[in-house]
Amino acid sequence: MQTPTQSPTYLAAELRLPTNWLDYTLLGIYFVVVLGIGFAARRSVKTSLDFFLSGRSLPAWVTGLAFISANLAATEILGMAANSAQYGAYTVHWYWIGAIPAMVFLGLVMMPFYYGSKVRSVPEFLLMRFDRGAHLLSSILFAFAAILIAGVNLYALAIVVEALLGWPQWVAIVVAGFFVLAYITLGGLSSAIYNEVLQFFVILAALIPITVLALKKAGGWDGLTDTLTKSHGDDFVTAWGGTGIGDANPLGANWLTIVLGLGFVLSFGYWTTNFAEVQRALSAKNLSAAQRTPLIAAFPKIFIVFLVMIPGLAAAALVPGFGTEESGYQYNDAIPYLMEGLLPNGVLGIAVTGLLAAFMAGMAANVSSFNTVFTTDIWARYVVKDREDGYYVRFGRLITGIGVLASIGTAFLASSFSNIMSYLQTLFSFFNVPMFVVFIVGMFWKRASMKSGFWGLLAGTTAAMVNYFVLYKQDIISIPSDQGANFVSAIAGFVAGGVVMVAVSLFTAPKPTEELQGLVYGTRSPGMAEPPAPGDEAWYRKPALLGWGAVVLAAACYIPFSF
Repeated sequence: MQTPTQSPTYLAAELRLPTNWLDYTLLGIYFVVVLGIGFAARRSVKTSLDFFLSGRSLPAWVTGLAFISANLAATEILGMAANSAQYGAYTVHWYWIGAIPAMVFLGLVMMPFYYGSKVRSVPEFLLMRFDRGAHLLSSILFAFAAILIAGVNLYALAIVVEALLGWPQWVAIVVAGFFVLAYITLGGLSSAIYNEVLQFFVILAALIPITVLALKKAGGWDGLTDTLTKSHGDDFVTAWGGTGIGDANPLGANWLTIVLGLGFVLSFGYWTTNFAEVQRALSAKNLSAAQRTPLIAAFPKIFIVFLVMIPGLAAAALVPGFGTEESGYQYNDAIPYLMEGLLPNGVLGIAVTGLLAAFMAGMAANVSSFNTVFTTDIWARYVVKDREDGYYVRFGRLITGIGVLASIGTAFLASSFSNIMSYLQTLFSFFNVPMFVVFIVGMFWKRASMKSGFWGLLAGTTAAMVNYFVLYKQDIISIPSDQGANFVSAIAGFVAGGVVMVAVSLFTAPKPTEELQGLVYGTRSPGMAEPPAPGDEAWYRKPALLGWGAVVLAAACYIPFSF
């Protein structure tokens, strides 16, 4: 078993950036704009639907950019660059195999269930399809996972800012936490979404110069691949090399675990049930806009991989043994190392702002989804019921503050992972994958009983944790890497959840057929107009929507097999 590299959990001290007044001015302007958006969005918050789902009023291009920005957090930027420095070009699988198909599936197939049922959260759909047990368990698991993932963003932000700008960690945590808390508390989800649209362009402005200059420094693509082939072997710069069953490769996974563990179970589990993403689509103005949200996001997702992979590869090529203790760097240092060595002042300020924007986007996505689930699915459903709408808006603002404080408390759980993406993938295998199997069985099998949702979710989560903490960590089974173990944990959680759901369904009563309308594939929501209102037709009757999905899927299938 390969454990995480035993290198420092903080960024290397020599990565201190030579920032000046120009860089801090750009950073200050960004923070002013962020708060300005929060104050502007506050005027539109009149009801709990406005606060938690933007009144379901946003256009598709806004929700689409927010959808990809919420995912393009700094944990993704640092983590995928770290992945590339550690595992090489296999990083492309997290995008072309492990994202695009699931995003298209969410848009075409699953959004009609979510949006058509008018649920305010992903767990609420489980309440409608199964029972209170499945709903409460999924709400608790999601709220816990959201705080853990928000904590990863906050922890990563603190160590980066301390190393790059010299700010103490507590200052970075307080400043970033204050701004995220301020603009979400002020404007709710609308504020988070419009800030995520801004953050998307700021992040691109940061990544593009780093990628271009890093590639130039490494001698262009040919020079980069030649250097890495000599130091890491041929498989390090290919997408599928060495992935035969029984073959050794840097990732420690074969084509079967990549396709099933990452491409199906982890990918579909994350993109179709992670409320931090789905919430953006639910805020769209109609079903058609909601379905186009993940499809719009999928286009930039195809190409963003190059902006995070190339810097990681360049760091591995420029520093011999990058990520080892002897090099003085850990894998998470790839982006900061290149920023320190390649960017002039001004551009450096944009890059620092982009990195901070990415951290804030990721944290805001998880905090805003946490406050929705905790308020609507736990507090209003089981603790304080049937209060006036204004009470839940006020409580939502209060729980946002509590969520930020809890994120600070969970931030340092990520400190044992040199590669923070490994930590995130571990969390996804525990929480998102079991929820996905419950959703997929419930959506496509009418016979799935009310009780099967709870037991399937519990069995899937337990199986994934047992595989990771007992079988893998205790060396009972041999898996070459943490990422490989995550793929296996995801498969174990999916299979266990599915088997238990089938077994429980055979011995317990199914939900009455009339209560499944609009919740199971092939049924129609009783509230849907006859004939369907514009934008509410079935996905297979929408040529434009199918065209979008086909183009995205074709690109996602062709590129990795030609790489």
